[in-house]
Amino acid sequence: MTTVSSTDHGVQQWSGQTALVTGASSGIGAAIVSRLLAEGMRVVACARRRDRVTEVLAASDPLGEQSLAVRCDVRDEESVQAAFAAARERFGGVDVLINNAGLGHAALLAEGTVAEWQEMLEVNVLGLCICTREALADMRARGGRGQIIHIGSMAGQRVPAGAGLYAATKHAVRALTESLRMELREASDPIRVGEICPGFVETGFAAHYMKSEDQAQEIYSRFKVLEAADVAEAVVYMLSCPPHVQVHDILMRPTEQPT
Repeated sequence: MTTVSSTDHGVQQWSGQTALVTGASSGIGAAIVSRLLAEGMRVVACARRRDRVTEVLAASDPLGEQSLAVRCDVRDEESVQAAFAAARERFGGVDVLINNAGLGHAALLAEGTVAEWQEMLEVNVLGLCICTREALADMRARGGRGQIIHIGSMAGQRVPAGAGLYAATKHAVRALTESLRMELREASDPIRVGEICPGFVETGFAAHYMKSEDQAQEIYSRFKVLEAADVAEAVVYMLSCPPHVQVHDILMRPTEQPT
């Protein structure tokens, strides 16, 4: 693994190293994949829809020399382990993990369904934990530093009305970020962890969350919301910091978002 001196900074310090990105088939995940490839990183792009991931990669790495599309369901431990095994086989292992996979269902707690609650917990919390565990083992086995970035939500910083269990899962991500930071410091481990919490972003999330494309478009029409590329830019910023700097939280909203 490449050794990086403490004086190095900028995203170029990760050039030629490997990032694994979950939820990479569309939206924020796809934007992160494209941006990291443009910055000279190798990318293992994971999602349940491998065909969609392949399309994303084809636009940025048409020859497939710097990227790998992997079908991965973060709810399935064996599926996650297989994705990391594929990363090791192709690129020698993972240096950066972007825990982007996530979803939500809008429902009052008095009206929510167990199936939807379980899906949010399994993807947003347990899936993130499984991926984090596997990434830590990979990074430590390679004997170097690494970076783990959770894509959280502003719903993890306060509780929006009607958010039900979704906000609870994003508060869990916030707690897991700090728990891991303390674990790493206790172990004197150079691996860094941080969380990026966006507000409204124009992706397919809102339509799925509210089960209505019309309601999603109504929200997006109120003011200029964030774009997926804006979140990818925040990822690059976090990666660009020198090894002695850990950016723990990035909170980002559209300028006009009131809450």
